[in-house]
Parts: sequence; C-alpha cells; structure tokens
Amino acid sequence: MSRTEPTPQRADGAVRRSSRRAGLSIQSALLIMLLLVSLLSSFVVGLIGYVNGSDSLRDAAFDRLVGVRDARAREVSELFTRIKNTMLLEGRSAETIDATQAFTEGFAALEDTELTEDERIAIRAYFSGPFARRLGDATGHIIDAASFVPSGAAQSYLQLHYTIPFDDFDASIETVDAGDGSEWSAANARYHEQFHRMTQLLEFEDVLLIDTKGNVVYSAYKGVDLGTNLVDGPYAFSNLATAYAKALSTNILDTVEFTDFGEYPPSLGRPAAWAVSPVGSDGQAIGAIAVEMPIDAINSVMTGDLQWSAKGLGDTGETYLVGGDHLMRSTSREVVEHPDDYLRKAVATGTKPDVADRVVETGSTLLLQQIDTDAVSHALNSETGTLIGNNYLGEESLAAYTPVRVGDLDWVIVAEIGTTEAFAPVREFTRNLVLSSTALIIVVALLSLVLAQLIVRPLRRLKTAAGRIAAGEQGVQVDAGRSDELADVGTAFNDMSRSLQVKASLLDEQIAENERLLLTLMPPTVAKRYRDGDQNIVEDHKEVTVLYADIVGFDEYSRNLPSEKALEQLNELLRSFDEAADLHGVERVRTTRSGYLASCGLTIPRVDNARRTVDLAVELQFILERFGAQLGASLNLRAGIDTGTVTSGLVGRSHIVYDLWGDAVSLAFRVQGETAEPGIFLTQRVVDKLPGSQSLVSVGLLQTAKGEQRVWRVDISGRHV
Repeated sequence: MSRTEPTPQRADGAVRRSSRRAGLSIQSALLIMLLLVSLLSSFVVGLIGYVNGSDSLRDAAFDRLVGVRDARAREVSELFTRIKNTMLLEGRSAETIDATQAFTEGFAALEDTELTEDERIAIRAYFSGPFARRLGDATGHIIDAASFVPSGAAQSYLQLHYTIPFDDFDASIETVDAGDGSEWSAANARYHEQFHRMTQLLEFEDVLLIDTKGNVVYSAYKGVDLGTNLVDGPYAFSNLATAYAKALSTNILDTVEFTDFGEYPPSLGRPAAWAVSPVGSDGQAIGAIAVEMPIDAINSVMTGDLQWSAKGLGDTGETYLVGGDHLMRSTSREVVEHPDDYLRKAVATGTKPDVADRVVETGSTLLLQQIDTDAVSHALNSETGTLIGNNYLGEESLAAYTPVRVGDLDWVIVAEIGTTEAFAPVREFTRNLVLSSTALIIVVALLSLVLAQLIVRPLRRLKTAAGRIAAGEQGVQVDAGRSDELADVGTAFNDMSRSLQVKASLLDEQIAENERLLLTLMPPTVAKRYRDGDQNIVEDHKEVTVLYADIVGFDEYSRNLPSEKALEQLNELLRSFDEAADLHGVERVRTTRSGYLASCGLTIPRVDNARRTVDLAVELQFILERFGAQLGASLNLRAGIDTGTVTSGLVGRSHIVYDLWGDAVSLAFRVQGETAEPGIFLTQRVVDKLPGSQSLVSVGLLQTAKGEQRVWRVDISGRHV
C-alpha cells in the first residue's frame, strides 16, 4: 500500500495539470479576442472605406466632367445668342439699312455695264486658273470652274475690280475703293469699315448684304460670291440660299435664321454656316444681312482656347460638338496636339485613310470626323447623361453628353476624358488603403499582444471610473484595494485622473488663447482652415481694393522718446486705424511700425469697395491730424490705393504669416512709394470705380508691366474731421 499510494496522487496531479493546459489563459483569450476583433474591424472598415471611397471618387470624376460639359454648353448658347442679338440690331440699324439701299442701287447701276472682250477673258482665266486651282487644292477634287463664272454684268464688274486683283481674302477686305468712280465703290468707301469691324470684333468669316432679288450686293471679303444671285445662281442650293429664302419668307424683321455647316465653294473648301436676318424698318424688308459663322470662335469655346488641362480636362479630356449627321462641328484635341497619333488611331477605328489625311492636312475635323459612339447616339435622342465607353478613337473614356439647342440646329455636346486618367485617384486611393490597412493590422497585432499582458487584473472599478471620466467627469478617484499590484494601478489611475483634470483646464485656456491669437493674425475663414489642418491655404480674389499706407512723421516724432513710450503711442494710433477700418468695412491685413496694409472686398465682396477704401484713407489722415495735434507732432498719411485681382494666404511653415500679394498690392505699394510727399494716391482703376464725389488731382503717369496707369491724388482740403 505504501508503495502504491503515490501513484494515484501523481495520476490525479497529472490529470489536473493536463486540464489546465487544455484551457486558455486569460492573457491568451484576451490576445486572441483583441486580434480577431481588431482584424475583423480593420477588414470591415477597410471594405466600407474602399467601396464608399471608390464610389465617391468615381462620382467626383463624373461630376467634374458634367461641370465642364455644362459650362461649354452654356458658352456655345451664349455665343449664338450674341450673334443673334448682333444680327437683330444690325438688321434694324439705320446705317445697315442705308448701306443695303446704297449697295443695292450701286449694284443695279452696274447691270448695264458693258465689259470688253479682254475683261471677259480675264474673268474666265481667273476662274479656270487661280480659283479652280485654289478650290481644288482645298477640296482635293478636280474643279470644273465653268459653273462659277459670273453671268451678270454687275457681278462680272465687281469681281473684275474687287476679287480678281487679289491673291487672298485678307488683301481684298482691306480694299475700300477700287477707284473706278462707280456708285457701288462710293458705297463701299462709306460703309465697308462698319462691316469690316464686324468681321474683326466678332470673328465672322464674312458679312454679306443681299437685296430682295437674291443678289449678293456686298461682301466684306469680296469673294467669288460677290454679286451672285442666290435664287438662280451657282449657289442657289447652298445653305446660305436656303436661310435667305426662309428669312425673307417669314415677313418678320426680328428673325434670325441659323444654318448648319455645309459645303460652300467661295470659302475654298472650308465648311460654312450662316446666320441670316432681314434688313428693314416699319415691317418692310429691303434685303437681308448674312454672316458666316465664326468657326474659330466656336473652336475657341469648345477647346477652352486650347487650354484643356487648365480648364479641368487633364491630359486626355476634350469637349466637342457633333451634328445630326454624326459629324463633328468642332475640332479634335488629338488633331491639335498629336496629329500623328490621331492619324494612326482614326484609321484603326474605321476612318477612311483619305479622310484622316484630310483632317491632318487641314488641322480640322469639321464635317470630316464621323462619331458613332453611344454618347452621341444618346444625346441625339435628346438624352442627357454620363457613361463609360469607347470614344471616337477607340479608347475607353468617361463621357458626359447633352443636346445643345441653338435655333433649329440638331447639335449635341460631348465632354470626355480617358478612364485611365479619370480613375487615377481611385487607383491611388486603393493602393493607399491597402498599405494603410496592412500597417494598421501590424500595429494592432503588436498592441494586442501588449494589452493582453496588461489586462490580466481586476478591471471593474477601473472600468467604472474610466466610464465616469469618459462621460466628462473630472477628479474621479478609485479605491485601489490592498493588493500591491492593484495599489500601483489604482495610484497610477488616480494620478492620471488628477493630471487630466489639470491638463484639461490648461488646454481649455490654451485653446482660447490660441483662438484669440489666430484671429488677430488672419481672418476667421482662414483661421478655421488652418485649424482643420489645411497646409497650403491660398485664395485668389477678384475686384479687391488694396490700401498701402505709410505714417509720415512718426519716426521723427518718436526718435527722442523711450522705446516703450513710442510703441505705446504707435499701438494706440494703429488701434484707431483698426477701429476706423471696421467702421468702413475694410479689413486690415498686416501692420508694421510705419506701414498699414488693408483691403476691401477680400473676404466679404462689396460693390463699393473702392469708395470705402478711399473714405478710410481720408479718415486715417484725419486720425493722424488729431493724434499729431494732441502730441504736438506733424503726422501725415502717404497712401497708395489700387483695385484688381489679389491672392491671399499663409506664408511659411514654422513661422506662419497671413499675407496679401498680387498686382493690386504691388501697384498700391508703388503708387505711395513713388513720392516722398504725403497724400492719398489712387490709380485710374480706383478712380473709375468711384461714384464721382471725390475731388481728385492728376499727379502723372506710372509705368507698369501692363502699360501706363494714371495716378490721382485725393484733394481733402476743405474737408473736416
């Protein structure tokens, strides 16, 4: 028995030890639980963040594209509206009516002109030679010029004197009088400048006047259509003839007929679109005015003056117009920037090689590039929306499309950008999310190991006390118990609670002080962005009036004063300046010992910012006069004021300064720095915005990078404080 009794004890002991090994310790259970919870939370949060972030970035890409599309659509509509309004004004203007009558009468007087045989030979030679050659080179076809030879005496006479002598349109439009003594030449000498300026200012390809019989009695560029008849002449089936007939058939003077682009031989292969409006008064039309639509102006709108990247379209985006025939009505970005790439891609996607060559040769896709994409099809069905699909060069892109209603034209606008570029932020976001999630998992694993080792102790009282602190209670103390370990933990917790109470009070005080200091250094809006962590705070402002002022005489006055006394008086003076600025709605930007920079219209737009700033400058002069009278010193203001575009922002990293810069700031500084004499000096831009009640004296011209600026001084003599 004595030898067998230890055996069951060992067996019992072995069983007990085996039971303890089979279970998990609290530390292990906590470690596994923390790891599982943390990993699962990281996965769920990462998944939700990925889905929401990707969707948000994709939506943002589409929103940017829609914004560009809508902006271009508005600009196209505004362009056609300006053209329409111009046509309506010209059709009713007395000068256009007189010009139409004069050219009609001059044209009729030429109908009885007899041409010599040599003159007839010269006309035929021109059309079979230079004209046929130029038109053939422009269109790529052999031209039979016989149908274009003038048949009427007046048309032959005008082209003999105004068309044939010149090699290009630019030379012919500059001709005011052929010196032939005809009534038509007299009318051209009197009225040509008006229509010449229309082609220059509004970028029209040409301006025509047409009588009620269909005769083109005037052309600004004096092309081969000068003198032609739109009823029975060679261009009777052109879009111009159709628009002319429709405009006069309405019997309504205040109407404008727009045409789509189409072939028009006098334009030498360049497609032409027209706007035609009757000319007359009192309900009676005496003819019509027609303008050839400005292709360059349309392209300028659609390409953003070739500034695609600056207008939000990146490296691959563009906007273009397409007609109901699925042909482009504006130029392609690829043709402008990468013609060789366009040629390769266009041919690869089914464009005929001769058409693609023609596009590259002319540098234009107008009525040449066929577009059969889903975006164009949807838009031609009067739909507005966005999609992802292949563009007209076979590349996957985001597209935003919408119809553009301009008169009866069936046009649509498409804005698109390559998916690779558009979704680059999505890919960057995904990569960053994966990296950050991996780093978070590693950190969580390490923290879980540490926490599992620490949380092997009673937690209820600490948890309750921690909950009270989390609820906002301060000064919470916990009974640590008698255990040395619990005493250490409890003591540390109590110390922490007291420390948090002290730090919270100090932090509240510090936050309040920091907030006060921030608001003295920068505007509230900028301070909010700085608190939110914005590292590069900069804003552009238009129509801001800037005041840069020096206090003249303070240095001489304070030279014999103690530094503390001089600073005290300067601070009192600047405090008066700030109070005056607040009353006038002007914002102080910064001050120095002798300088004062302020602006109006920076954070709060004001229509009268120039007047407010000038009034403030006058008030500052009066403040200096009062202050000087009290101190027995001669104090004056030397101030420069300019208005224009400025930029504001925070400058520096470790030592941040809120500053204002730009042309208006520089010019204001220069205006007051050009003279040592005190006074309030204004630029012409400020004077132009004043209501006219200021008494001003011109002090000369100031040379700037953008030209000369006249400088004025405010005459405040006779005013009272």
